Amino acid sequence: KEELGFDEVINYKTDDLQQSLKKACPEGVDVYFDNVGGEISDAVLSLINQGARIPLCGQISLYNLEKQDTGPRIQGQLLINSALMKGFIVSDYASGFEQGADEMAKWLREGKLKYKESIIEGFENTVDAFIGLFKGENIGKQLVKVADPEMI
Repeated sequence: KEELGFDEVINYKTDDLQQSLKKACPEGVDVYFDNVGGEISDAVLSLINQGARIPLCGQISLYNLEKQDTGPRIQGQLLINSALMKGFIVSDYASGFEQGADEMAKWLREGKLKYKESIIEGFENTVDAFIGLFKGENIGKQLVKVADPEMI
């Protein structure tokens, strides 16, 4: 929380989501970047405010389900709160990749952007690293280091 400058954090693996979200967002939620779906999104969407905006970029909690998930029907929440949910994928913004990379590199140099990576050693561990994504074993970006770069 302090290291990355967040106002609040929630451990979705151990916390009571609804109670923790109500404590973290006592005045409700105006913007929710949904990259997870499932139970976490259900809990957040129950707290959206009038005019809330929900960019939808992923649903990793649902990707490997054997049958389609049945959860809360959110259309009523969107309707009564005049909220907007819009799906997108990264390639929708391909024309801005160069500008985005330049700006992010600048923010990194300036210390305005912080990140975490989980690095697993060895190509033979690629499958384990991938499966670990769906189990929440990584912190930040999951990478597999296959070799050290050659020194020239």
